[in-house]
Amino acid sequence: MSHLLFFFLVLPLLLESKAKAIEAGDNCSLITHQITGKIGGVINYSSRLGKEQKVAMEMAVEDYFRSSCSKQLTLQLEDSGGDSSRVASATTELIRSKRVQSIIGAMTAQETGLFSEVDMSMKNIPIISLTSPAITPPSMAHQLPYFLQMSNHITLHMQCIVDIVGHFKWRKVTALYEHKNGFSAYSGIITLLSDKLKVVNSEISYHSDLSSLSSISNPEITIEQELIKLRSKSNRVFIVSVSSLELAILLFEKANQMRMMEKDYVWIVTDEIASLLDSVDSSVVNNMQGVIGFKTNFARTRDTFKSFKSRFRNKYGSKYPEEEEYSNPSIFALRAYDATWAIARAMEKSQGKITSKELSGNILSSNFEGLSGTVRFENNVLWQSPSFEIINVVGNSYRVMAVWSPKFGFSQSEEKYNGATANSSLKNLGPVYWPGGMPSTNPRGWAISDADTPLKIGVPAMGAFKQFVRVTFDQTQNATRVTGFTINVFEAVVKRLPYNLPYVLVPFYGTYDEMVEQVYRNGLDAAVGDTEIMADRFQYVEFSQPYVDSGLVMVVTQKAETSHATWMLKTFTKKLWLLMIAMHVFIGLLVWLIERGNNTEFDGIGTMLWFSVTIIFYAHRQPLTSNLSRLVLTPWLFVILIVVASFTASLSSAMTVSRLEPSVLDIETLQRTNAPVGCNGNSFIVRYLINALLFKPENIKKINSIHDYPEAFETGYVKAAFFVEPHARVFLGKYCKGYTKAGPTVKLGGFGFVFPKGSPLAFDISEATLKVIESGELRQLEELLSSSNCTSRTTAIDTSGLGLEPFAGLFILSGTIAAFGSLVAIFRLAGRNVHILSSIQTELTRRGIWRWASLQLSRKSCTKETSST
Repeated sequence: MSHLLFFFLVLPLLLESKAKAIEAGDNCSLITHQITGKIGGVINYSSRLGKEQKVAMEMAVEDYFRSSCSKQLTLQLEDSGGDSSRVASATTELIRSKRVQSIIGAMTAQETGLFSEVDMSMKNIPIISLTSPAITPPSMAHQLPYFLQMSNHITLHMQCIVDIVGHFKWRKVTALYEHKNGFSAYSGIITLLSDKLKVVNSEISYHSDLSSLSSISNPEITIEQELIKLRSKSNRVFIVSVSSLELAILLFEKANQMRMMEKDYVWIVTDEIASLLDSVDSSVVNNMQGVIGFKTNFARTRDTFKSFKSRFRNKYGSKYPEEEEYSNPSIFALRAYDATWAIARAMEKSQGKITSKELSGNILSSNFEGLSGTVRFENNVLWQSPSFEIINVVGNSYRVMAVWSPKFGFSQSEEKYNGATANSSLKNLGPVYWPGGMPSTNPRGWAISDADTPLKIGVPAMGAFKQFVRVTFDQTQNATRVTGFTINVFEAVVKRLPYNLPYVLVPFYGTYDEMVEQVYRNGLDAAVGDTEIMADRFQYVEFSQPYVDSGLVMVVTQKAETSHATWMLKTFTKKLWLLMIAMHVFIGLLVWLIERGNNTEFDGIGTMLWFSVTIIFYAHRQPLTSNLSRLVLTPWLFVILIVVASFTASLSSAMTVSRLEPSVLDIETLQRTNAPVGCNGNSFIVRYLINALLFKPENIKKINSIHDYPEAFETGYVKAAFFVEPHARVFLGKYCKGYTKAGPTVKLGGFGFVFPKGSPLAFDISEATLKVIESGELRQLEELLSSSNCTSRTTAIDTSGLGLEPFAGLFILSGTIAAFGSLVAIFRLAGRNVHILSSIQTELTRRGIWRWASLQLSRKSCTKETSST
């Protein structure tokens, strides 16, 4: 009994004591199992990134101890110095001498794979790489089964870059990446980026391989020489795809000094640089004005992050007081913290000694909410639902323009990112402050530098129509001259460009297809001429906005015909003839009804018909006694006067002017008769006639000069000629008589200027071409082209006949009066014959028919009323 009393008295005191100990933070006595383990770390103590990772990993071990009292969990750190060979030696030291069970470090998969061939122990220990972005070589899963990467995959970074480039429609970019210590860990990024840029019709025009600072004896001179090389090229869009912060700082410092951070330049940085902008001083930001980039987005408003940020700033500031002002943790510090926790939690799951395979399996099965987001691995790579903030460096910091995610694209804010308002465009997200100062129009992405040689622009020297391009040799100046309508248009377009475009016109002695092929094979920088825009040519080159509309037309000779008797009927349209006859008969009948009874001259039907005929020639002899008849007839006589005069003039014209018509009406006739046809032998028309219109090759005659066509027609060498429409206008204008178009016109793309695929110049030339068209300057040039054309070509007359439209007013006036006269005549006739109707009714009543009809009508009326009721 006394023992039981003691138990009830002492137990509450013990529980109270333990509760106070827990409130004081000393809860280690409650832990029955404490993990024992060693975590190794290989980081660069001298870099900003390494400093943040070192502080974050130490804080993770401390925090884990507070939560689990794991006094046996130790952290062993080694300095890599940013050198791959030191990374290998430090890793070996940690594994063999310090017996760590897992390693966290800034080593790539390729570096680790190479080192593991020398030291096999690296393959048998879990290694978490903090390098960003994550790259997974195909052989990594087999060669390094325990190698994990604590960062987003490289494909996400590349997709974000591609979406930015695609939005601004830059056709070519220059890629820069840091080549670290002789290892090509990141060279595959260029291939990956190049493949993805094709989706947005862009390409990498040049890529620069920058060595890491630790491997360069004189970094400033090396960077300056590389920038001089980049500046000499026309492309102005630079993507710093992979780089350390230290290299980026020097790169932008030199770029600023070399005036490569001014107008027309574009610089894009990735997460590795953008996420550290909160950790650099103002001088670095000043050198990066106008840069755009993307940085990993994470929850900065959570209490856990706010607490960590406060403690991190204190600890970082105490360790590195010279950087205390810029001691905010980046995403890379958060990942180092989470990686340490992932290993510690994996160790805690085991009871006693744990193998590398078990530890790696526990790490891969991690699924907890860390500071950087949800920590979960898939295929040995951190698997998160990432989003990037699109930033623009302005002033002393940067502004967030949008949030990007691989699923939704761009959105205006983080809140809208998860909603339906997300979109795939950056439009309406505010102005972008590009290098050079105030926000302006988006840079075109390229420029003509002073070091660029003039563009070699090919012109067709063997075209059949010299009015468009004429190549001559000026003996007085010992130089080749290129003139013509197309050259005038191109010069007008170049004047509209917002920059100087140095070029030289190079005569090309070959077909148009061969000239286009030379542009495709970079033998020519562009081609200017009467070059047709064709779908098959688009596979190899690009075309500007067409400056002249075009189509394929058939030109044949004309044959003259004399008049036929049927032309008299064709003088008026069928509708007008029918209306004339109907009105004439109606007017004659109406006059006869009005006059008969009072005028003995209008007693018979024959008299009415004869009257209708004679009034056409004003030869009627019957006098009119009624004023109503005169009112009806007067406007109709005026109509007859006008119509007869028009008939006489139209018929005279048709009988005195020869009518011209095509000698061949359509293409089918040519094909059916195997008639020979001609065309420019150097143009696309030859293969178009064979492939599209199915002409036999032996029936196609190649004619290489506009002056040879008339002789070819006269001798019967060709029965028809095929031209593009602008050429046809010139031909028909030069040879005024004897030729005409026949058959339908096949619509084509028009004449355009030729450029290589992806050429940014094509867009600028297209825009300038539209300005020339809209200003009316092109119309003036076209008028000059046709100023020497004949103005009085004999053409086929219009034999469609006169219609009702010219006489509509006269017919309406006469018809209205006639309608009025007919009503008056009907009323008069009814009043005059009322006694006849009375006598008819009397006779019907006498015979009972009237009564019978009345009864039948009344019965039907009653039946309808009953059925409706």
